[in-house]
Amino acid sequence: MIDRTSSLHGAHAASHETAHGDLPTYLTGFALSLALTALSFGAVMSGWIPHGMILPAITVLALVQLIVQLVFFLHLGASREQRSNTVILTLTVLLVVVIVGGSLWVMHNANENMMPQQMTPAAAMAHE
Repeated sequence: MIDRTSSLHGAHAASHETAHGDLPTYLTGFALSLALTALSFGAVMSGWIPHGMILPAITVLALVQLIVQLVFFLHLGASREQRSNTVILTLTVLLVVVIVGGSLWVMHNANENMMPQQMTPAAAMAHE
C-alpha cells in the first residue's frame, strides 16, 4: 500500500526548502550587508563625502541594505514561492502607514481645533 501522505509531505517539504535560501544565498546577503555597513561607517568617519551629503548617502545605503536583507534573508520576491511573504510584508507596511498616518492626522486636528490660537499664556492664566 502506498502512503500518499508521506509523499505529499515530502513534496511539500521540498518545495518549502526551495522557497527558503541556501547557504550561498545567506552568505551573499551577509557579505553585502557587511559591505554596506562598512560603506556607511566609511562615509562618516573617513571624510570622503562632503559634510552636507553624509545624511543622504547614509539614507541611500540604508535603503539598499534594507532591500538586500528583504531579498536575501526574508526571501521576498515575485516568484511563486516568495509571493506570500511579499504580500504579507506589503499589507503590514500598509497597515502601519494607515495607523501612524491616521494617528498623526487626529493629533494634528485635535491640536488645531482645541487649542486657543489668539490667547496668550497670560490671558489663559487670567481666565483660571
